[in-house]
Amino acid sequence: ASGHAALVALAKRKFGIRFQNIMLVDAGGPPVSMPDAFCYAPRDLCLTAIRQSPEKLGDLGERFRNMDRVIVSCPAADRADWAFILQALGVRGEVTSDTANEFGLIGGVMGLEVEEDFTTLLIATGPLGLRDRLVKRCVDLAIVIPSLMLLAPLFVAVALAIKLDDGGPVLFRQRRVGRNAVFFAMLKFRTMRTDRCDADGAHSTRRSDDRITRIGGFLRRTSLDELPQLFNVLAGSMSLVGPRPHAIGSRAGEKLFWEVSHDYWLRHAMKPGMTGLAQVRGHRGATTREEDLTLRLRSDLEYLSGWTPLRDLAIIARTARVVMHPNAF
Repeated sequence: ASGHAALVALAKRKFGIRFQNIMLVDAGGPPVSMPDAFCYAPRDLCLTAIRQSPEKLGDLGERFRNMDRVIVSCPAADRADWAFILQALGVRGEVTSDTANEFGLIGGVMGLEVEEDFTTLLIATGPLGLRDRLVKRCVDLAIVIPSLMLLAPLFVAVALAIKLDDGGPVLFRQRRVGRNAVFFAMLKFRTMRTDRCDADGAHSTRRSDDRITRIGGFLRRTSLDELPQLFNVLAGSMSLVGPRPHAIGSRAGEKLFWEVSHDYWLRHAMKPGMTGLAQVRGHRGATTREEDLTLRLRSDLEYLSGWTPLRDLAIIARTARVVMHPNAF
């Protein structure tokens, strides 16, 4: 997505070419049209259900992820819900407006976009602009590529230890929610018995968990099990720093994470990270209480609203102090 946006910006600057990936969403509002825009007309789309379903939100994220603009034409009563969804997906989102007098009726309106036949309210831009996304990606690659080369012998040693321990697979792949609420396969060194792996993360690990292998306990205590996520960063599905990706079955107390707070979805507007502000503040381990999640969420949203390259580097440096943590089990 960053590469595409960079090419668009370059073409505009050098050649005066105007081209964008634009998605027009016909969600029951007045008809609008734009030449060469993609069109999506969802039927029987329940906005309330989307807030309660990572799969439904992820489907929209997958559809919108490479769009430079997403323009939603919907009834006035649905605009606030669409504003929340577009902000959670981290896209540049707009909703159609009949008149500029509606400016301010929806919280968080950032500006007006005037087209030939209609006007839209800009209500979502994503936490980072193109330049910041490119800087963040360059920092990731500058650290990850040499790290993978330096850590290659350690990867081999850990892989051999896992194989010798029980003969099972070296890596564990788990579906996690990433940027734009799109699912991706997060990599870890396998630390649980092959017949007891928790694919959806419905059961948090606990001290003396009988699912964990002998070598797995050591890998978890030292956070070495997280090292394969360097390949996720290299592939672009993760960043070194960002909100930690969660399994869809994770619970805080008795509630699924998104049932604790609807603001939970907003943390997916940026790539998930191997480490983050919440982790260096000590918020890690099992979420046995709702407060365990709300403390992490507060830090995640603070990170999204105040990103700088220097802050990323500071979080990476502070991570070294919490690699071995009493809640890492």
